[in-house]
Amino acid sequence: MEIDPKLIKDCQNGNRKAQFALYRLCYPLLMGVCLRYRKNEPDAAAMLNQAFLKILDNLDRLPGHVPFAAWAKRITINTLIDDFRKNRKVKELIASTSIQDLPEAQGGVDYNEADKQFDAEQLEGFIRQLPPMSSKVFNLFAIDGYPHTEISKMLDISEGTSRWHLASARKKLQEMIRNAMNASKIV
Repeated sequence: MEIDPKLIKDCQNGNRKAQFALYRLCYPLLMGVCLRYRKNEPDAAAMLNQAFLKILDNLDRLPGHVPFAAWAKRITINTLIDDFRKNRKVKELIASTSIQDLPEAQGGVDYNEADKQFDAEQLEGFIRQLPPMSSKVFNLFAIDGYPHTEISKMLDISEGTSRWHLASARKKLQEMIRNAMNASKIV
């Protein structure tokens, strides 16, 4: 996503039309990020608006060497994580079950076949069905590319807990995909 430097300058100067134009340009990318971290569209839209306000407030801090889209995406993810931490009333209790104690998968999932059968929206729906912390860790690691060291700091959990949530999310996603593939074979 290429953003005209003049548009950014106009936004910095408080031009509301320019700010709206920037919002419209950013909306598809940033809404996609928000939808990965929120279970419904109204919550995602509210978070997008919060993030966009931060983007506008910090345009003067945009590093010249960093692409605008990457910078805006990072601010959006940080806004989502900050909101998650702020609204978490009680830290999630982690079951003392180790990964080895989880039920073994009954047969593997052919991801090429899954890719053919499911579109991105369906796969995102599976991710939204994960427990909140596992969903956040999965999104941060598998989709946004953050290492466990950063995830642990962002979510105020240990690296081991981050790894546990990722493994748990993967197992649950495999089970959801396998069940959906089996259900489609029956029909």
